[in-house]
Amino acid sequence: MKFNLVYVIAMVSGVALTPVAQAGDADAGEQAYLVKGCIGCHGPHGKSSNSEIYPTLAGKDDAYLVEQMKAFRDGSRNNPLMSPMSFGLTDDDIANLAAYLAAQK
Repeated sequence: MKFNLVYVIAMVSGVALTPVAQAGDADAGEQAYLVKGCIGCHGPHGKSSNSEIYPTLAGKDDAYLVEQMKAFRDGSRNNPLMSPMSFGLTDDDIANLAAYLAAQK
């Protein structure tokens, strides 16, 4: 079987350049959830008592949570409450918070 060299190089390069998702630490995320005040709106363990205003985040996909928190932090998604709350979050904070929330039932 003959392989096209350009195709093989492209495949190898694509794999090498694919970003690796950062795995979060759920224990650190739980601490951040409490310290950073997330519990005030999103409720204990990410289960909001008023999900019409503050969404329940428990059990959501961690990649989705990371994407949304980064969008709030970086300004591509604007919300008068979440944008300022997420402004100081590091990538590690976000990965940890997402891991914690995704692990909740």
